[in-house]
Amino acid sequence: MSIAYCHEVPDQSGDNNLHVIVRCQDDPAVSIRLHDRSFPDEYGSCFAVEARAQGLHAELPGVESWVWDEAWLPDFISQLAADYRGWVDERTWHANHLTVRATFHSGGHVALTWQLQPWVSRSDAWQASITTWLEGGEQMSTLAADLREFLPNPGPTK
Repeated sequence: MSIAYCHEVPDQSGDNNLHVIVRCQDDPAVSIRLHDRSFPDEYGSCFAVEARAQGLHAELPGVESWVWDEAWLPDFISQLAADYRGWVDERTWHANHLTVRATFHSGGHVALTWQLQPWVSRSDAWQASITTWLEGGEQMSTLAADLREFLPNPGPTK
């Protein structure tokens, strides 16, 4: 299975339409879309994430990332791209309601599992996850660059 992602540039009216899509080439119905970014202050960014597959449509409107968080999503993806020869075990990036898990597989492919969970402590909480596959080098590097444009580092780094 291979993944294509597209990065759509903003229209003339501003950058509200800027988004990043990770879509499966073998099954175009499977996709992750990051969109509706905002910046609550100089230390944070907020965005929505949408997961789609046949029979599944899940969306989280308020994923937050702050400069004091352990990692920034574009840096996490960049590190995966830099380790294109592979790694052992699972690597994880986490924000308040979104978790991205990465595992390296034979043939130089990376499985990214995007898990959406709107409530952590409620007994009636739902979870949805989609796994996308990318090449460990070039595709991961391009995705990292697209994410860097979509989610600029929101302030002074640690």
